[in-house]
Amino acid sequence: LTKYMLRPLSRVSSLANLISPSKNGAVRRFGQTIQSMSMRGDGKSPGAPLKACSKVVGPTPPKRRNSTLWSETLDVHQKSTFSTKEIKRQEAIHELSRGEHDLIEDLQVARKAYHDPMLKLSIMTEEELTQIFGDLDAYIPLHEDLLDKLAKGTSSDGTVGQIGQIVMDWLPGLNAYRDYCSHQLAAKALLDQKKQDRRVQDFLQRCLESPFSRKLDLWSFLDIPRSRLVKYPLLLREILRHTPPEHADVPHLEKAITIIQGVLSDINTRKGESECQYYIDKLEYLDDRQRDPLIDHCKTLLCHGELRNKSGSKLHVFLFSELLVLTRPVTRNERSCFQVYRQPLPVRDLALEDLQDGDVRMGGSFRGAFSQGEKAKNVFRVTSLDPSHGQSHTLQVNDIFHKQQWLNCLRSAIAAQPQQQRAPVRDRRGVSEGTAMTRAKRRASVVSVEGADENDCPRIADLSQGLKGTEMLPRSGSSGKMKRDWSHGSLQRRKETGV
Repeated sequence: LTKYMLRPLSRVSSLANLISPSKNGAVRRFGQTIQSMSMRGDGKSPGAPLKACSKVVGPTPPKRRNSTLWSETLDVHQKSTFSTKEIKRQEAIHELSRGEHDLIEDLQVARKAYHDPMLKLSIMTEEELTQIFGDLDAYIPLHEDLLDKLAKGTSSDGTVGQIGQIVMDWLPGLNAYRDYCSHQLAAKALLDQKKQDRRVQDFLQRCLESPFSRKLDLWSFLDIPRSRLVKYPLLLREILRHTPPEHADVPHLEKAITIIQGVLSDINTRKGESECQYYIDKLEYLDDRQRDPLIDHCKTLLCHGELRNKSGSKLHVFLFSELLVLTRPVTRNERSCFQVYRQPLPVRDLALEDLQDGDVRMGGSFRGAFSQGEKAKNVFRVTSLDPSHGQSHTLQVNDIFHKQQWLNCLRSAIAAQPQQQRAPVRDRRGVSEGTAMTRAKRRASVVSVEGADENDCPRIADLSQGLKGTEMLPRSGSSGKMKRDWSHGSLQRRKETGV
């Protein structure tokens, strides 16, 4: 007994060790519980000194949004006075009103919890914050105005009799979001760049772990206005769906839906033009002659993304309304940009060929034309019919879904060109019917050169010769001798330049 009484406290690894062994199950389980609590997760040896006890504070749960339905605010007697259709109509109106409350709250959080502290702590400059946040304060009164009008239109029983005229008068004010949405791409790029700063990163992480964020990052708050805009047509259609045909609100709601669709179309147009100009400004040319004058007429970016060419190199391809531009992503002075690869191709001169899986072997260079490369999937080919360009590019997409997107965008862009400027219709192999046989006869003499054309990027010196050599294909009217001389000459030049 004396031995155990003199046992030093520093060697007691758990309060459970101070409890004498007992056959009582409840006491034994209590001792095991204490021991598991004292040893959980610390991983220390039994002889290690004990730290002072401190209260373990768990993460604060995220703030919950009010999700009460309109019908849940009524007592049983009130609810029985409304038809099922009217209850659904009022639920839809209540959802519109509640969404406005939530949006105002989110805009205030973005300003008070993110913008103002970062400005006060000099985490970002005022100019940077203005570019990222825009003029958020100007939009809060806009949505508060709708809530005020809905409150005035609410009767004593909690129903809104007519909402059509209210939203008709209010919706044109959403045009204020045109500038905000059109600058979102540049704002997101700047925010991503600033996240590389340790102070910005730490501040945003602390906000993310706070309950007010609801586990949403800063960009989620900044993108909420845009996502709210696209919900208005859905909300109005839902109200209209539950409105009786004879109700006075029907024509007003139909007019309101037309108005919001026009507002969204205008915002999308402005946003598309801004996005198009954003990427045009990021294009970097190796030579001024690469800059096609048509780039100044491009107002729409139809599609862009990362593709692979026949040699397996990654390219970032932009399909503008007037030009197809192949680029390589590069960084210049900590600024990301896109270095133009080859000469941009006018859409009016493009011929599109949808290649079947296995038709092309990818991953080779010039030697790949004579070796057994890997059969490729999700591949298509674009060819310029302009003799001054003479380019042909075989491009591979990650999956069939994105391939179909590219094909649809390319076909739409080509079809949108004026008929007199469009290239002749070509067969599946990308040639017009009149020249299909001629091209087939000479395919053997130029197939290796065509493969090299798609694989290798010409040096800047080649641009001074009008993109001759591997980029120009002989036309169908050339003689066989000229073709052989051209092919032999181009191969010799490739050997000499080491391309």
